[in-house]
Amino acid sequence: MQSLPLFFRIAGRKVVVLGQGEAADAKRRLVERAGGECVGEPEAHHAVLGFVVIEDDRDAEAAAIRLRCKGLLVNVTDKPALCDFTVPSIVDRDPVLIAVGTGGASAGLAKILRLRIERLLPQGLGRLAEALRDARDAMKARWAKPAECRRALDAALDEGGALDIMAAQGPDAVAGWIASSADSAPSGLHEIVLRSTDPDDLTLREARLLGSADVVAHDPAVSEALLVRARADAVRTGPEDTAHDGLVVVLRLS
Repeated sequence: MQSLPLFFRIAGRKVVVLGQGEAADAKRRLVERAGGECVGEPEAHHAVLGFVVIEDDRDAEAAAIRLRCKGLLVNVTDKPALCDFTVPSIVDRDPVLIAVGTGGASAGLAKILRLRIERLLPQGLGRLAEALRDARDAMKARWAKPAECRRALDAALDEGGALDIMAAQGPDAVAGWIASSADSAPSGLHEIVLRSTDPDDLTLREARLLGSADVVAHDPAVSEALLVRARADAVRTGPEDTAHDGLVVVLRLS
């Protein structure tokens, strides 16, 4: 990765937007949609972010330097080399947000990816997220161990699960799932013998196991491209260190 994806909370905070025209207006709408307050450069010392929408390269760079000297992180439209951060294309199923970025390489590609994802995701995905948020205490009571709760949720949200994210869910779906005696996602020890170091060669089952693993025990020669398919907080260890609770996936090269 060349950038670290983050979601920056700007509700109730000031954001500088410099420039005129349709592109600058679009940035102002985006800031206001996220709850921020658009201000000009005189109020930069009270702001947290800055957007520069100025066509002239020298003027844009000068504006970015001025804002950066006042402590702001700056985005300069269509000039990725001048940016501290880039603005992704956004799929909005509030409170679910999916950001598609290309590091400034191609806004057109990010847009088309967003449109493809838009067509796939149901409109009710945000309501499902809110229901899960409201059910946190009930989930903790149902599954005492965090890893056990996470595996149960993984199984429910996966394809064909009780809360399949691609299926329409009724208002009582989450409560019904918690009250049911459905099994959690796989646990125990699972070995994957890799046919290559290309993550695209993983089967669907293997990719799901790797993505759900609490512990990934792997040969030193296993590529980082494969290891990043696991959860970021999964424990990584050597191939013989498999005495762990939860779901342990062993990756071995054939």
